[in-house]
Amino acid sequence: MSVWQLDFFRRPLRNEDGEVLWELLGCDRAFEFRFQCWCPQSQASSDWIVQQLQSLDRPLPEVLATFRPESLSLIQEAARKLGITAMATRRTETLKRWLLDRVTVYQDLPGYTSDAYQPLAVPRPAPIPVADDLWGDRWRFATLPVAELDSFAAHPMRVRSLPQDLHPLQLGLASTQSLPGLIIDGGRKSLQLAQWLESITPVAVNYVPGAPDGLILEAGLADRWVLATFDDPEVQAAARLYYQRQNDAKGLHFLVIQPDDSGHTYTGLWLLRPA
Repeated sequence: MSVWQLDFFRRPLRNEDGEVLWELLGCDRAFEFRFQCWCPQSQASSDWIVQQLQSLDRPLPEVLATFRPESLSLIQEAARKLGITAMATRRTETLKRWLLDRVTVYQDLPGYTSDAYQPLAVPRPAPIPVADDLWGDRWRFATLPVAELDSFAAHPMRVRSLPQDLHPLQLGLASTQSLPGLIIDGGRKSLQLAQWLESITPVAVNYVPGAPDGLILEAGLADRWVLATFDDPEVQAAARLYYQRQNDAKGLHFLVIQPDDSGHTYTGLWLLRPA
C-alpha cells in the first residue's frame, strides 16, 4: 500500500500583503519523495490541495496519512475528491522530523512572525474517564518477553493490533527484552471494551504522576482517556517501574483485554508506543 504523509497548516509566516501563509508538505515514509507548496490563507481549501497533488508528475498514493486534527477535514475532503483514502494517525514520523527540520528554514524567510512556533503542537483536550458501562472488573501491570510476543499474539482473540513498524525487532529490541503492559480483566464487558478501544485507535497508555497518580490512554489524533487513578504506594511504585520499563523498551508496551485471568482466553491485544 502506497502512503504519503501529508500536512497542510498555517506557518509563522506572512506574504508581502500581510496574509498568513499555509504550507502543504508531503513525503513518503522513506523520504525518497517529497514536495512543498505555499498557500495564502484565503485560498486554503480542499480544492487547492487537490490541484497541487494533481500537478505532481507522479501517480497518487492509495492513502494520505495526516496527524493534525485541525486540517483533517480538508485532507479527507481532498482525498475523497481524488478517489483515495485519508488516514488519521499520529504515526507520521518522517513528516514530523521534516517539520522540525524546517523551523530553521522559516526563521530565515521574510515575514517570519513567531519565535515560539511549535511545528508539532496540536490541541490536547483534558482527559475524560472511561464510561462505567465499558470498564472491566480489574486491571494490573504485566510484562511479556519480546521472544514470546508472536506466540502470545497467535492466541485466538477478537481484536488484534500489531503494526509491523512497532514490532520489537523493527525497533532493534533484543529477544530477551521485557515489554511492559497493562492487562484489563473485562469480565462480561470484555468484548464491548475491546470493540470500543478498537474504534478509538489506542496510541499509548502513559503513567502520569499527580494527586492522585493515573494512567492516561492516548488515542486517535488527540483524544485522552483516564483509565485509572490511584494513590496506593504499592501501585504507585509499580506504575513507576512500568514507566521505567517503557523507557527501556524504547516506549514500546502493550494492552491486553481478557474476560478472566484463566490465561487461556483473550479478547484484544494492542502493541503501543507514544507518537
